[in-house]
Amino acid sequence: MITPKKTFLIGLFLLIAGGWYTGAGASPALVKEKQCNTCHRFSNSEAEKSAPDLFYAGNKFQKKWLESFLKQPETIRLAGHTHDPGFLKGVPEYAGPHPALNSKEAQQMTNHLMSLKIPKELPLLELPVLSKGTRVRVKILFERDYSCIACHQSYNLARQPRGGVSGPSLIDAGRRLRPEWVYQWLKNPQQFITQGKMPLYKFDEETLRKMTQYIMSHKKDPKSK
Repeated sequence: MITPKKTFLIGLFLLIAGGWYTGAGASPALVKEKQCNTCHRFSNSEAEKSAPDLFYAGNKFQKKWLESFLKQPETIRLAGHTHDPGFLKGVPEYAGPHPALNSKEAQQMTNHLMSLKIPKELPLLELPVLSKGTRVRVKILFERDYSCIACHQSYNLARQPRGGVSGPSLIDAGRRLRPEWVYQWLKNPQQFITQGKMPLYKFDEETLRKMTQYIMSHKKDPKSK
């Protein structure tokens, strides 16, 4: 019989271990089998690792894209992750490729990752598609005013990739990322990371929404929804 005292002790242990952070406690056996936790953090209580954090994957990624990526990985950070010990030397210790999972494994892993979220629920964000003229004006903000192109790949006017590689590529970001996460990330990256290279811009609400719309317009197939 589990007494209230035992329940409290179990709960205290989970709290100390970081298990009460949403999704952080019961990682499936597949995570350990594939050694995902060697490179990725599944809890914010862990020390920083050499690959992107996954304890808020459910806030960040679109499920359809994530499952497709796990089956057929593509390079998103061309220069490696900034936490990689070899990043500043231009020779990251992990050069890829990311391990591929079979269909069953990818589905299981996707379901688990989509359950990992920060405790604060991100409000749903409905954003209309930018008009052609507005998109050009926001592109100028993105590239010239805020110099986002210095770190991130975007599209040029001929829809060819251009830009820096020290940050994740934004090519196909509209299929990869959730608009709510993009909006919150641009507003305050420290909601998700305590240390990082992303500048903290003081966007007004209109600019914040338009920058989010612009990033979400980045799709390999511009006709895809």
